[in-house]
Amino acid sequence: MSGFVFHDTGFDGLALVQRKPFTDTRGVFERLYCFNQLSQLVGNKTIQQTNMSVTRKPGVVRGLHFQYPPYSETKIISCIQGRVWDVAVDLREGSKTFLMHYAVELSDDAHNTLIIPEGFAHGFQALTADCKLVYFHTTDFQDQEQGTLNAMDPRLDIEWPLKVIGRSEKDLSPPPIPEGFSGLAQL
Repeated sequence: MSGFVFHDTGFDGLALVQRKPFTDTRGVFERLYCFNQLSQLVGNKTIQQTNMSVTRKPGVVRGLHFQYPPYSETKIISCIQGRVWDVAVDLREGSKTFLMHYAVELSDDAHNTLIIPEGFAHGFQALTADCKLVYFHTTDFQDQEQGTLNAMDPRLDIEWPLKVIGRSEKDLSPPPIPEGFSGLAQL
């Protein structure tokens, strides 16, 4: 049956997971989430919310979003249609990879998933039209506890593969990260 292969990213708790689809003459069966197999990364947290986004145009950037403690969340991100450049930024206070980012192409063809631990901001750029992402969250969304980083902040030094277009008002509004920002305290 299908399962997962885990790849190290060089970031503590951040993992790239290769899904192993089962294919036969009928088509494909693919596991997106399995508590028993992913608990080594997610811990004893359970999935509280599942979301899907559709991004219509290549070049659109969504994010970089996170939730403040104590509402920090682990996110499990899979692209089920198209291709995206997926980015996770480490905001954890005291982390050796603080304000560094990890970027990877997620796609329906690659059958890969990014598991993003608490204390990271997440965003992506659509590389193809009509990209669909599925997000599993370990915490319910709390609008008043959401933070946003500017995806174009020079301190993050993110190289987006395509010309950036179509960002939301919320994603355009955050100021650059202040020099004295020391990160999100982990509870």
